[in-house]
Amino acid sequence: MNAMPGSNIYEVNLRQYTAEGTIDAFMTHLPRLKEMGVDILWFMPMHPISVEKRKQGLGSYYSVADYKALNPEFGTMADFDKMVKKIHDLGMYIIIDWVPNHTGWDHPWIKAHPDWYSQNKDGEIIDPIDPETGESWGWTDVADLNYDNADMRQEMINDMAFWVKEHDIDGFRVDVAHSVPNDFHKNAIAQLRAIKPVIMLAESDKIENVNTAGFDMDYGWPFHHLMNEIVKGEKEATDIDVYLEEDRARMKRGYHMHFITNHDENTWAGTEFDRFGDAHKVMAVLSFTFDGIPLIYSGQEAGNKKRLRFFEKDTLNWDNVVYADFYKKLITLKKNNQALWNGKAGGELKKITTNNDENMYAFTRMKNDDQVVVVLNLSGEPQEATLEGESYLGTYNNVFGEGTMSLAKEMKVQLNAWDYLVLERH
Repeated sequence: MNAMPGSNIYEVNLRQYTAEGTIDAFMTHLPRLKEMGVDILWFMPMHPISVEKRKQGLGSYYSVADYKALNPEFGTMADFDKMVKKIHDLGMYIIIDWVPNHTGWDHPWIKAHPDWYSQNKDGEIIDPIDPETGESWGWTDVADLNYDNADMRQEMINDMAFWVKEHDIDGFRVDVAHSVPNDFHKNAIAQLRAIKPVIMLAESDKIENVNTAGFDMDYGWPFHHLMNEIVKGEKEATDIDVYLEEDRARMKRGYHMHFITNHDENTWAGTEFDRFGDAHKVMAVLSFTFDGIPLIYSGQEAGNKKRLRFFEKDTLNWDNVVYADFYKKLITLKKNNQALWNGKAGGELKKITTNNDENMYAFTRMKNDDQVVVVLNLSGEPQEATLEGESYLGTYNNVFGEGTMSLAKEMKVQLNAWDYLVLERH
């Protein structure tokens, strides 16, 4: 991975980002995103969208008609190359969404290589099947690829390499990575890294994608679900300890991407305001200071309160980027403080025990001379906690407050509902 160890990811929903929905229109936002501190721009699929069997409206980004072409709605390949250069000139990176599990029904492989697709007993190409039920997932706008076919596998890697070699992208977010054989990923990543260092994100929580295939990171779905359950009162802060113990036992390398929203959550499960309510900021703080790499989704910094439609045009409103300073503080903290760097580059998360562990979650992370102390009220009521031990002692800068703050032994910390205290020395 060639991005800095304190990096973050920003997901770009290009169709909804501007009224025009084009690369050129999006590029006017690049200075703002640079100012906020964004490092890695992840673009949802940039390819043409299949028309045949299209579900509705403009169709799904994830129904790819041609892996080596650009969606004409977004602009030309020259526009794309211009944007890549601008992103690199600003010191940022670009990864694109890659959909290896299936293609749209217009893809040239359908006619040229029908044996590259899964087929039923009558020799008809089929849409993806749920392996647990043997029934269709209902993704009828796409055709399932056959990973028993070695020629298809290599052509898929060739198409990925095309974007790295010819268009200078920096890596991929791989869609539904767990549905594709892990040995394919391992081979693909090796071939891509022979071209240049690439950033690889698996949309998966199957640990082998990171442990053995070589992805830098995967989705922190279990932790995301835990955050949702804590807000709903179904779990409490001590369940984070259980999660951490289990996760550390199974994860041999790499790290998770943590988030309070993304394109799937926003559209299908609700916005961060729908799901977290007043807890959305404390959960964002947790996702940025926890062990992993944080994600910001398009519109998150503007407090977007609508579920963006998936198959239709649904433009974001940028009139008031109300949370830009909040996220800039978190991004700056993560970049500058080595304790929060990603994976093994950062400091191990160590819990600070309190007398109110079911509601308050406190921890410290330290690396070299850098340290952070984070105290979170993960409840909808004001709480007080007495910090125990000595790992937190010292004087720190108050990231979201004024000036410095000293922490003494057995110090009491009081926080309002869903409030947070973030301290650092650097």
